[in-house]
Amino acid sequence: MKSTRKGLRDGDLMKDTYERLNCADCEKVLKKENDPDEVFSVRICPECGSRFKELR
Repeated sequence: MKSTRKGLRDGDLMKDTYERLNCADCEKVLKKENDPDEVFSVRICPECGSRFKELR
């Protein structure tokens, strides 16, 4: 699982005009899953299921 920063650099993610993270393939806004026991959140594309981790 890549980080969101690496996904932005590789072109897998993009930001819209409101600075929200979007999947570059389906152009859908990523949803966030917070696990209180982890240091990072998981960002998931609702369309294709791509997963990226994001440090909180």
